[in-house]
Amino acid sequence: MHKIEELIELVSNEIDKLSFKGTPAELYEPIEYIMSQGGKRLRPILSLVACDMFGGDVIKSVTPAVSMEMFHNFTLIHDDIMDRAPIRRGLETVYKKWNANIAILSGDALFALAYEKLLAYENDNIIELIHLLNETAVGVCEGQQMDINFETQDNVSIDEYIEMIRLKTAILIGACLKAGAISAYADKKYQDMIYDYGENIGLAFQLMDDLLDVYGNEEKFGKTPGGDIRENKKTYIYLKCIEIASEEDANKLKDYFSGKEFDESEKLQAIKALFEKYNIKAITEELMDEYYKKAMEILEQIPCEDKTELLRITDLIMHRDH
Repeated sequence: MHKIEELIELVSNEIDKLSFKGTPAELYEPIEYIMSQGGKRLRPILSLVACDMFGGDVIKSVTPAVSMEMFHNFTLIHDDIMDRAPIRRGLETVYKKWNANIAILSGDALFALAYEKLLAYENDNIIELIHLLNETAVGVCEGQQMDINFETQDNVSIDEYIEMIRLKTAILIGACLKAGAISAYADKKYQDMIYDYGENIGLAFQLMDDLLDVYGNEEKFGKTPGGDIRENKKTYIYLKCIEIASEEDANKLKDYFSGKEFDESEKLQAIKALFEKYNIKAITEELMDEYYKKAMEILEQIPCEDKTELLRITDLIMHRDH
């Protein structure tokens, strides 16, 4: 088995080989900008770890793994436009550095380039990988639309929220792992199982992201904390607090998320105080742990001899503080 550090270097070298030069410069410079930022690159690493775990060729499989990373960055460009997010990975977002129109076009181009990268992969399973990317892309769009709908929807259930983050975040993590398994010619049963493993880790990952948005350090988190609160996003943290709070506190929380104008600092502090009053952080961490345990139960049933590196990267995901 290759160590995570080796796979990180393999992915980084492959991305460094990519050229995003072209005209008009305004289309290509934002692509080069976001792809050169690095980030954690968890998704291509997960793909290669799965490929290695099932006995595949990680050198060849770095091509579809990197195409997944390109697709992921396309989703980030568009997500930041919709969220009007100024900071990602500690830097200005494409939307902020240029403008929304340029970000839309650059994101679209990056999506197409992700397909070009995938089509460079010489493997008779390429059609399966294309179908997987298509299904994932449609699912992510469905999740994004649900997220937008929730902003103006009065009654959002926790189950609806979990389905939204499953689509918007978790299925891509599952797809990256499955892509690695497909590249390794793993049995279809185990391709589906590693996908389910990834979905559960992805759900825990997004719940952690929700927590970090409230409690994270901007320097470590790479984004301005409180973004979800400023945008009145109905995250699990918010929905759970509404569910268990007193009627008075629930109404107070709803009022802050109503779209009315409030002093930003006052709003953030008041909402954090309500979350702390009802121990929402611990409750969210308990749910994260449930998804983690479910993922581990699935992994136990996959007959691979060495799961060390998958467990290592999963541990990094589950215990990140940024």
